[in-house]
Amino acid sequence: MAQYFEVHPLNPQPRLLRQAAQILQSGGLAAVPTDSSYALVCRLDDKAAAEQLRRVRGVDDKHHLTLLCRDLSELASHARVDNRQYRILKLGTPGPYTFILEATKEVPRRLSHPSRRTIGLRVPAHKALQELLAEFGAPLLGTTLIPPGETEPLNDAHEIRGHYEKLVQAVVDAGACPMAPTTVIDLTGAEPLLMRQGRGDLARLGL
Repeated sequence: MAQYFEVHPLNPQPRLLRQAAQILQSGGLAAVPTDSSYALVCRLDDKAAAEQLRRVRGVDDKHHLTLLCRDLSELASHARVDNRQYRILKLGTPGPYTFILEATKEVPRRLSHPSRRTIGLRVPAHKALQELLAEFGAPLLGTTLIPPGETEPLNDAHEIRGHYEKLVQAVVDAGACPMAPTTVIDLTGAEPLLMRQGRGDLARLGL
């Protein structure tokens, strides 16, 4: 049965976010708001939780999961970034962008793309999620909360609770999120490659 935490989107209650962070620390899955849509998240270093996240989302190991970080200082231990890539990252964070980067050896192989050793990285701008990441104290592994067989993400926390009550351990309700996904940019090649156009404006990245 999922625990339900109703928080203010701009001034979230630390006590509630601390409880949600504790559920994640203990291996639980949580539905959380972001600056694009709601997402499913779990601990990065918990194999069972990551496998459950993929099952609930209905995706295989070729689907890029994303590391949700508080800021760029957390990227270094998870991705190899050169000066050119870093300039683009700085322009787009925090914000509704997911960047595909080369994973470091510290990232468990099961979490990166099986043939490319890449991983998605994101620094969200949503206040409640930023505060949850601060309470948790480390990046979270996440994926957009789209039910299997659907194309649109769920955006109503009450609907998410009804749909996933027995599949996740926590739902953080900070009100509705934008319905558009993140813009996905692959930075592993010689030039940035647009993989998906979403909320993030390419002009902000100088592209």
